[in-house]
Amino acid sequence: MALTARVAVEPMALADVSAVHEIERLSFSVPWPAHAFEQELRGNRLARYLVARAGEMVVGFAGTRLMVDDSHITTFGVHPDWRRQGIGRQLLLGIAELSIAIGARRMTLEVRETNEAAQALYRSFGFDIAGRRPRYYTDDGEDALVMTTPELTDPIMRDLIATERARLEG
Repeated sequence: MALTARVAVEPMALADVSAVHEIERLSFSVPWPAHAFEQELRGNRLARYLVARAGEMVVGFAGTRLMVDDSHITTFGVHPDWRRQGIGRQLLLGIAELSIAIGARRMTLEVRETNEAAQALYRSFGFDIAGRRPRYYTDDGEDALVMTTPELTDPIMRDLIATERARLEG
């Protein structure tokens, strides 16, 4: 989907936590508490978080942790009023570029098995299903699919990321 709203993707700051938490609250039945984001930003040197900003308004966010050589996407959300405008795609591109910059070999994440829209976005960035975590989600016991990319240095992944960057800037 083409981006219909101009947003800037940039590192999350402590001042963004309340807006990010509001998106979490609107998006997930069991949202992360605001203090979890604050702790991650202040004290976890392996964690990186991005926000998507439309003007001064935070409209989306994504986070990852470097686990050995794996960029594990821990959280990802777009404000309900801003969905289906390419913001998630722009955030995922930001996470992919950040993952390369911090030396990750590949990206992984968990996604609800019923969240077909998210799975389609992740597949468009080279993710494939690598496994399943039974009863992963505590609110309803739904399984999570574990999705992972090929190595980020693979020419296919490099081309995919470069194409996404060119599409965004074009």
